[in-house]
Amino acid sequence: MSQMPDSAMVLAAGLGTRMRPLTDAAPKPLIEVAGKALMDYALDRFAGAGVKRAIVNVHYLADQIEAHLASRREPEVIISDERELLLETGGGLKKARHLFGDAPIFCTNTDAIMLDEGGTEACALLAESWDASKMDALLLLVPIVRTSGYDGRGDFDRTEDGRIAFRSGDAAPFVFTGLQMIKPALIDEGPDGPFSTRVLWDKAAAEGRLHGVIYRGDWLHVGDAAGLAAAAARLTGRG
Repeated sequence: MSQMPDSAMVLAAGLGTRMRPLTDAAPKPLIEVAGKALMDYALDRFAGAGVKRAIVNVHYLADQIEAHLASRREPEVIISDERELLLETGGGLKKARHLFGDAPIFCTNTDAIMLDEGGTEACALLAESWDASKMDALLLLVPIVRTSGYDGRGDFDRTEDGRIAFRSGDAAPFVFTGLQMIKPALIDEGPDGPFSTRVLWDKAAAEGRLHGVIYRGDWLHVGDAAGLAAAAARLTGRG
């Protein structure tokens, strides 16, 4: 079993355009679902898993996020400031790279809520499944049938040995939850400036080192107003 990562990256710098008009006045990570801000679902999960520090990148309405996080103690929060230039997911990781050390880290976005519901907790599942000899990145995937607020055609196909590849046909059975484990050495291979995490995944996949593990809980995608309503109904027992 792999050791639980000490550090995590929370990607909170996006513009939240699909959630407008709610995000005209508040950043998406602070949108509340059942009385709790989206980013707190992620941070509380990390705290419960024993993660010591979370690096949170900020850009849009950054002051609000910093104020919200000012009183949090578990995990310790370190701000990675992207006010001057939005760096996308991969660029955000690259900017914060010096804060990670060399051990694998967790990385997540804030637009989903996961319900373990008696299965293995999401962070523990990643840590238990991690094999440094075979993996540079391990993505937490969920079957489409266990999603809410998602209307896509799936993201990944997966082989029996756990290696994954982006959807090659009209549909794929698994959706990326937004949570992953990644080696900081892989982040080092990214370019300077803005870029997508997919650049890193493509590098890992080319060497057969991009893997996925299947989450057996439910995944509530909160990407737009409809997803927000569905998640709120589920969490309050109305759906």
